[in-house]
Amino acid sequence: MKITVRYFASLREQRGCAEELLETDAGTAEAVYQVLRSKYGFTLTPEQVKFAVGTAYVPPDDALSEGDELTILPPVSGG
Repeated sequence: MKITVRYFASLREQRGCAEELLETDAGTAEAVYQVLRSKYGFTLTPEQVKFAVGTAYVPPDDALSEGDELTILPPVSGG
């Protein structure tokens, strides 16, 4: 299936882009992140990030569908 993956903050910096079109057989948000983590060397574990599909937060085991927009959000700090 083809999905759009959007990156924010440190993940965007590590990846070098804000979003990409991804063709994958990984069926859940966490499985996609694990593939990307291996491919790009992301240091954050799946437990440290949040996932959203469209505009709604989803659990890591949420099933993905063709055309979904998966957003991966790292922890945010500020001051």
